[in-house]
Amino acid sequence: MAKQRRSQPPRSSKPSPTVPAAGPSVPSRDVREARPQQPPQPSGPKRRPTYDEAVALYERGLEALQRHAYAEAANILESVLRLYPEEKELHERVRLYLNVCQRQASRAEPAPQTIEERLFAATLAINGGQYDQAIAHLRLVRDEDPDNDHALYMLAVAHAQRDEPAEAVAHLERAISLNPENRGLARTDPDLDPLRDDDAFRAALEAPPSSASRSALKRPLKARTGR
Repeated sequence: MAKQRRSQPPRSSKPSPTVPAAGPSVPSRDVREARPQQPPQPSGPKRRPTYDEAVALYERGLEALQRHAYAEAANILESVLRLYPEEKELHERVRLYLNVCQRQASRAEPAPQTIEERLFAATLAINGGQYDQAIAHLRLVRDEDPDNDHALYMLAVAHAQRDEPAEAVAHLERAISLNPENRGLARTDPDLDPLRDDDAFRAALEAPPSSASRSALKRPLKARTGR
């Protein structure tokens, strides 16, 4: 006798529900924003010669951001804005990641405590246009180390950018008296351009007679002695 086949249950036309695989939680907004994106292509038929350089620097900034080196990333991204002002296509993306750097740095980094940390924080603040914050850091450095010419020079820059020429020139004169190399730096520093028409600023940049020439004038002539 032939064996009878068991009847199979009718197959449903609807697919069986699948259990979703376990995955990572939804990333925070800052992390989503910080994911590297392809740099935009420049408009127009030809690329500018500086485009590839600007993109390379931009990508270095993103790499630092991914390493959570927020201060380093901010410095690199700021340099894209400063060195390549014509690459407007990149600027919006750069500013987005700069905001991410600033938010993350404010959360992760404690308030600066040492002179070096305050100088670094002041540098970041000046680069970001936060001159009040920079001045606050630099005044603490000046109070702790009154002869720190670097802090005094940066105070001159911050006050110049705030259109406060008297304070800027006073700090610059002090910085130059402590380190005459600051005079040469101030002559070409674009951050001090708001002071170019100020008479006191121009006077501060006038180099005095060198100490070598002054000592030569005062040094008495020695008589030659025969052997």
